[in-house]
Order: sequence, then structure tokens, then C-alpha cells
Amino acid sequence: MFLSIDAGNSNIVFGFYDTNNDLWAFEHREETKNDISLKLMEKNLQLFLLENGLKASMISSIGISSVVPEINDSLRSLVNTFFKQQPYFINERSYTSLEVKTTRPAEMGTDLMANAVAAYDRYASACIIVDFGTALTFTILNNSGEILGVNIVPGLKTAIRSLFRNTSKLPEVKLELPKSVIGKDTVHSIQAGVLYGYSGLVKGMLEAIKEELEGDFKIIATGGLSEIITNLEGIFDDIDRELTLKGIKLITEKKP
Repeated sequence: MFLSIDAGNSNIVFGFYDTNNDLWAFEHREETKNDISLKLMEKNLQLFLLENGLKASMISSIGISSVVPEINDSLRSLVNTFFKQQPYFINERSYTSLEVKTTRPAEMGTDLMANAVAAYDRYASACIIVDFGTALTFTILNNSGEILGVNIVPGLKTAIRSLFRNTSKLPEVKLELPKSVIGKDTVHSIQAGVLYGYSGLVKGMLEAIKEELEGDFKIIATGGLSEIITNLEGIFDDIDRELTLKGIKLITEKKP
């Protein structure tokens, strides 16, 4: 069994890939904190494994993508002590199959690289990956598998929390797409404004990218929030919440 660990700004996702049945069988999430407690994470992982009939010894290899450097030592210690292994941390030298055509390739997030590797491995064609995470990102690849660039926007939860934290009367609301785009109360107004607004943002960004590059692109959505804006489903060729986990696995298996 392979373990992909995707450490993002909001959550640390542990994805367990069942090599015998060729599927991502289990997923465990921990909230990302700078003062992360190793003992608590070990306890939560132990409970998760017990509930799903798993053992730490069943994990044969571990790859990690982290965009939160402050917790890397903690993650390494966790893997060393709990799984009795040395994990492979993806870095700017890990990419052997795709060329990054930006002015500063080393600044590319390892999660976005994992998305790109997984998407191109599947489609082998030009594609745009829309990742609905803490940040909303658009990663653009051409037909040759070159990563042309990335666009970054504050994510859905980031936008909602910004309203909540920076205004005295607006509440924090659930991310649910309302039936009507016209808000009838405060909660409805925020949901409609943010979710329908982001729907327009995504459509506009994709149109602008395709207009500038003049080509056909596979449009792939991923990220924990990728299924919330349901009125966008028709513009995606694929919605794959496990895309990052798949990319981590592919990169780790082909590490230099």
C-alpha cells in the first residue's frame, strides 16, 4: 500500500492507495497547525487505521507534498516513528517528466506540480487544472507537457473567512450553493455572492486563458471544494478530488 501525504495550508491529507485493487481506498485528514502535536496525530492515525482494518506495516512507500515548510520536520518525525520509514519529500528537483516554463520554476508549489504530473499522465494533452483549495489555482500545460504558468486567487473558504473576520455584522456561513442567485437574507447573500461570484470568476479565467493560448484544453477540477459549485460541472472534463494524491504517488515512484 502506498501513502500520499498532501500537506496544505488548511489540511494534511493522508491518502492510502491499495496497490492490489488499484484504487485510493482510504483518506484521513488532519487540520494544519504550526504547533502541530505529534502525539495527537499519532493517536488519530492509530484510531483511523484500527477503524479501517489497516496496520502501519502495510505501507510500503510514502511520498509527501508540503507547501507548509514549518511542519516538515514534524511530518518527517511522524513518518519515522509511526510508519518506521523515511518519506520522500517532493521538491523542485523531483520533476523529470514535465518542464516548468515560468521565470522562477523553483517557486512552483509541489501540490501544483503533483496535479500537473497526474493530469498529463492521464490525458497526455494540453490541460488546465483548477484546484479549489485554500487558494483557487489554475495550472496550465501545453500539448508537450510543459507547464506554462499558474494563476492564483484566494480560495472559497478564504473569501468567506475574510468577510467574517473583517466585518462586525457578517457571520461565517456554510459553503452551500443557494438555489437563487439573489440573496434574501445575510447568509443567503454571502453564499450567493461568493459562490456565484466564484463561478463567474472560474468561467472568465478559463475563457481568458483559452483566448490567449488559442487551443483546446482538457479542463480538470480538483481540491476538497471542487464539487461545491455544482453549476460549474458542465465546463469540466473531469472532477478528480484525488488528483494531487495521484501526482504525489507518480512523482515518488519516479524520483531521481
